[in-house]
Amino acid sequence: MSCNFLDLAKKRYSCKKFDGSRVDREQLVSILEAGRLAPTAKNFQEQRIYVVESAEGLAKIDQVTPCRYGASTVLVVAFDKENVFTYPGEQRDSGVEDASIVATHMILAAADAGVDSCWINFFDPAAAAKELGLPENEEILMMMDLGYAAEGVKPLVNHDSRKELSETVSYL
Repeated sequence: MSCNFLDLAKKRYSCKKFDGSRVDREQLVSILEAGRLAPTAKNFQEQRIYVVESAEGLAKIDQVTPCRYGASTVLVVAFDKENVFTYPGEQRDSGVEDASIVATHMILAAADAGVDSCWINFFDPAAAAKELGLPENEEILMMMDLGYAAEGVKPLVNHDSRKELSETVSYL
């Protein structure tokens, strides 16, 4: 199902209603592998991915966000706060950006595999970590619904509306 990258980027959208069927194990492993291969600052690989598929685990997700949309699988993308690269000036570290790169790789790999997804950020990360029993040294960046769109689901009406490059890019 592989296609041109720009075509893939154009067609990928945040699915807001899943049919509830399980993600094919081979597809899931391929998506997780894409995350594993994502670059991280100094190759620290501080990402931690939790695959939530059990009824108990999904119920915990439902306790912290209304945005599961019936997905059969949720990936919780976190990072180890004690294993990050601190940038010059010591104002920022690599945790959020590295976890974001990992998550983006997995979302695009899912689209390439024909698996729909939705980036979830509507939740309290500390409450979610507590509900899921994650270690204190880990911070959740996002959750990712994975599955297959319910019949008739389409991207939002404004999905194809994009600003021109001249409105978002400047050459210095």
